[in-house]
Amino acid sequence: MYPEHAPRVPAQRAVAVHQPTPLPPAVAVPAPMVPVQPGTVPTVASIVLPDGRVVTGYAISPVQPEPVTPKPPVSRAAVNVALGGVGFLAVCGGLLLLTTFIAALAAFVHQLVILAAVIFGGWIAVQVFSASGRTGGTTVHIRKAVIKRNKFYG
Repeated sequence: MYPEHAPRVPAQRAVAVHQPTPLPPAVAVPAPMVPVQPGTVPTVASIVLPDGRVVTGYAISPVQPEPVTPKPPVSRAAVNVALGGVGFLAVCGGLLLLTTFIAALAAFVHQLVILAAVIFGGWIAVQVFSASGRTGGTTVHIRKAVIKRNKFYG
């Protein structure tokens, strides 16, 4: 084994022990006195713990929550949704009436077209079948007609 690959043994060091340094006692500084109105001095409460220690302190009154404003029995969102539904139904009813009106108008126009066709067709038929009553045309009378080999000799 090569000396550079030999396992290294850590060098042993001397153990140093540190002792805590005691702090000098604090000089009692009196707390500033705040003038307090005679009626606002809070009461002092003392509690005896199970191990015999006594804890003294001011009684803290619990924080009163702010009064909650009563909510209406139905939320505004529900009222808005209901009003939207009523409006939608009103629009649907109007659309139903509109489609009914359009269908009736289409049927009326259809009947007008049929009536015009009947009247115009009748007028044309009268014109065609009453052509013999006209004067001013050329009248040809054929008395004796001879047809030979697809030729007309009149």
